Amino acid sequence: MNQYYQHFLYPSTLFASKEPYMVKTILGSCVAICLWDPVVKAGGINHYMLPNWNGNDLASPKYGNIAIEKLLERLYALGCRKENLQAKIFGGGDLIAADRSAMLIGERNIRVARMLLEEKNIPIVASSTGGRKGRKILFFTDTGEVRHKFIDKREY
Repeated sequence: MNQYYQHFLYPSTLFASKEPYMVKTILGSCVAICLWDPVVKAGGINHYMLPNWNGNDLASPKYGNIAIEKLLERLYALGCRKENLQAKIFGGGDLIAADRSAMLIGERNIRVARMLLEEKNIPIVASSTGGRKGRKILFFTDTGEVRHKFIDKREY
């Protein structure tokens, strides 16, 4: 087993490395996209809270469309090539079941991930999205492996 550095990924952030990292994050309605290049053996992950930046305030990785672009830039800087990338999508749970007026943020977060990856011709090789539970994600940057488990809201 490889010796892994560890990194906790907070909401509205992203992380990419050629070094063997185990990146951990917790998702509710947020979405995390894991991108991995099997040739360069480098990977990255983002964790965004809202689907699209509306042009107000800062264009931060809090928004899916920004988080995906920023992650791609980071991976390209590590020598990754778009044609080698594989994507895995996680999260987008609907945890506030009682309040349907919450604009279905999780669903919209999932939709923006799928749409942007499709536009960029990056294949989605695995996903675990939607539902009524949160997820704990472990992403390994050197192998692209993702381990995840469902968690209840009280475990956040």
